[in-house]
Amino acid sequence: MTHTLEIKAISPVAHNVFSYDLERPDGFTFEPGQATEVSIDKDGWRDEKRPFTFTSLPDDDRLQFTIKSYPERGGVTDQLSHLLVGDRLIIDEPWGTISYRGKGVFIAGGAGLTPFLAILRAQNESGHLAGHTLLFANRRERDIILQDELDLMPGLITRHILSQEDKSGYDFGRIDRAYLEKVIEDFDQTFYICGPDQMVEDLKGILDDFGAKPEGLVFEE
Repeated sequence: MTHTLEIKAISPVAHNVFSYDLERPDGFTFEPGQATEVSIDKDGWRDEKRPFTFTSLPDDDRLQFTIKSYPERGGVTDQLSHLLVGDRLIIDEPWGTISYRGKGVFIAGGAGLTPFLAILRAQNESGHLAGHTLLFANRRERDIILQDELDLMPGLITRHILSQEDKSGYDFGRIDRAYLEKVIEDFDQTFYICGPDQMVEDLKGILDDFGAKPEGLVFEE
């Protein structure tokens, strides 16, 4: 079943990332970490569906998506960045295999943070965020999505890794074998991974080599 929903608010959360708050249909439910297919309710775009993750909480009054714009591609995300409050999006039913399975390490690359936002927000709201770690990789400081919110989450250990800027207060480089060996003491825990496909595949292999259990790796299948 599809729903055509009005955009109630649009907020910039990084230099090329926006949060879109939508009206919420009666009875619509989802789990933190789930996504849905989204398209724009305009001629020529209704059939151009793309998967985006809910970044609101299941009991929020509105649905929210946090979406990075890629203007160089001239596609859906570029069109989304030109929308205004009052425009409408079309969404399908929720789906996805990323779900919360207990305390662990969240590893995100760029927009790969979005499936983890609702999960971390839900843990924060319930007062159970302590003991979680977020490793968040970006190219530059300005690319970091919702940095202030993440850095202020009580109990969450957040490490920002920049690959194209060497700045005080940030780790420099990439989340690779050497980096994980340096910052992770216990590989017998849950690891949540989301980012570019190659990054996810590389990390799955590295974590397996370090002894992480296959059932302890959470990623979009």
